[in-house]
Amino acid sequence: MKPLTNTVKNLILSTLISLSISGRTFSQTTRFTLLINNVNANFNYGKSNSTLHPYKKNFKGLQLGASFQAGITPHFSVLTELYFVTKGGSLKENNPVTFDKTKLRLNTLELPTLARVHFGRIYINSGPYVAYNLSGRLKIDGSPNSSEKAKSISFQNTPDGFRRWDFGVQAGAGYIFPFKKASIVLDVRYGHGLTNISRGIERYNRVLNISVLVSKPWKKNPFSKQG
Repeated sequence: MKPLTNTVKNLILSTLISLSISGRTFSQTTRFTLLINNVNANFNYGKSNSTLHPYKKNFKGLQLGASFQAGITPHFSVLTELYFVTKGGSLKENNPVTFDKTKLRLNTLELPTLARVHFGRIYINSGPYVAYNLSGRLKIDGSPNSSEKAKSISFQNTPDGFRRWDFGVQAGAGYIFPFKKASIVLDVRYGHGLTNISRGIERYNRVLNISVLVSKPWKKNPFSKQG
């Protein structure tokens, strides 16, 4: 086992050295990025509805907005984003709450602020987000209104109502492919909602976003001492 252990140690050491060298030659800049992505969303229904887990189905949503990265140092930046995103979740039929197939869609404005640490072209980031639910649609197959496309949800303080505000955290990592005039960014992000957005059964937003972005740096970095 010792030769294998030494091989692993050498591999880790060489990787760290490579990242360190890359970080010196690939300093972080202030960047502006347009966001147009698909997202995979779902709900966590809390401990009181753990029996719903086998019936959950992912919801395919859309994200539209912009991202601004403020490059502070060669290894640290702050990322702020503002975008419109559709979140939601589906339940298969025979589930113990609605019994029928159910689909909930939320139209949301979201604002995350993330601390981003760079290791050359690789980065990791995490931070909080705040979101505001603009509207939503709920469809339950088999209900009296099932012939309709969907029913608008209510944000009133009623048993079947929903909450406008959502708070949570995001975390992820990415890789930057630099080119002369722009960079291609592969970003993987997970959003973990901390707010129960519905007043009836528990619903917490969960979002996984894997995206490929085109990012352009500013000609002059206003946040770096190096300019």
